Amino acid sequence: MAYDFDLFVIGGGSGGVRAARVAAATGAKVALAEGSRLGGTCVIRGCVPKKLMVFASEYPETFEAARNYGWDVTAGDFNWSTFHGKLVAELDRLEGIYRRLLDNSDVKIFDAFAKLVDPHTVELDGGQRVTAKTILIATGGTPTRPDISGAELGIVSDDIFHVEALPKTMLIIGGGYIASEFAGIMNGLGVKVSQWYRGEQILRGFDEEARNLVAQGMREKGVDLVTGANAASLEKTGAGIFVKGTHGDDATFDVVMFATGRRPLTDNLGLDAAGVATGSSGQITVDKFSRTSVENIYAVGDVTKRVELTPVAIREGMAFVETVFNDNSTAVDHELIPSAIFTQPEMGTVGLSEEDAAQQEPIEVYSTSFRPMQTAFAEGQGKVLMKLVVSKATRVVLGCHIVAPHAGELIQLAGIAVKMGATKEQFDQTCAVHPTMSEELVTMKTPVRST
Repeated sequence: MAYDFDLFVIGGGSGGVRAARVAAATGAKVALAEGSRLGGTCVIRGCVPKKLMVFASEYPETFEAARNYGWDVTAGDFNWSTFHGKLVAELDRLEGIYRRLLDNSDVKIFDAFAKLVDPHTVELDGGQRVTAKTILIATGGTPTRPDISGAELGIVSDDIFHVEALPKTMLIIGGGYIASEFAGIMNGLGVKVSQWYRGEQILRGFDEEARNLVAQGMREKGVDLVTGANAASLEKTGAGIFVKGTHGDDATFDVVMFATGRRPLTDNLGLDAAGVATGSSGQITVDKFSRTSVENIYAVGDVTKRVELTPVAIREGMAFVETVFNDNSTAVDHELIPSAIFTQPEMGTVGLSEEDAAQQEPIEVYSTSFRPMQTAFAEGQGKVLMKLVVSKATRVVLGCHIVAPHAGELIQLAGIAVKMGATKEQFDQTCAVHPTMSEELVTMKTPVRST
């Protein structure tokens, strides 16, 4: 059978765009459909604009430190309109780059939403139908709202980049990395921030010692972080949004933001029509080669709910091309992936937490927490954490956890060693770089505890 395209990609985020470009480089005839904006969650409404907001929010603390270092600094008021205008321009620029990359790769772009009609047919939202030998779904995920009265009065993370003016007060519901990152961002921009989380501690699933230090640092910086708390209902009043709390406290805020989870974006994709199976959370189920239950349909990225990180989606897209177009079956290794949480203080992590490692085997923990030189000199209060979790039997470093300025930059390099299976003794054999915070990773000689 003759098809219109060798590959049709549904979704123009990082994973979909990379797969389309690399597939086209093999000589395949490729098309891609995106009904929103090229770049997807990461570039348009996630990692990139969030990180720029993190940069903006850190300047008040920098100004204060500068004064303690002898600089005559007068900090003015933050101008949201100025920043937001530059932010929008930057996102437009990045989207343009994505479009040019696809154009230069001879990928046909459809600026439209697409759905499956059958295993080889895609229908665009204008009614046009095209056929493809292989279809790749890379539609990503989307924020969720809780099922409570008045939930429509709150915003989600997609909306935060489009507020017309900064609120004076803001409540963030949730305790994951998105909630915690935006609590720090908005607090740094001068908003009075409260964060409610129903659990005992934020950043569930991460190393307990590290997340405890992050929570402590957030409170020291002015975030009103309340655990064991959730919103029961929202109501619009003349004073703002009245929030009834499950913990017995009620309050009124200018803006309420829900950061209570994300779900795979599979709405109106026609998965049933094509016979594509999904899991309990709505995710598209795939094998290790990203193949769905339909032989010629694949899926990569957050829509599969494997590891929801942009670099992982990109790797999955490239592995898909190797498998399908280069006749080289390639599976992505989802183990020991470094990640950064851009809270304030920042956290970087790779491998097992102390708690998970202890359930797996006997371990030793090497950990130190201290005020770094730069902070101490500027009379700041924030502490950093350097931590290694080590197997007693093999001496392999099972996990590395850092809470510190630029922790994301540090964990990228530590991740190489952990991925290679480096032992504690090999860390120790590495000469320290002095004076740095990270030298502690290679100078901790005695475990602070063991199991």
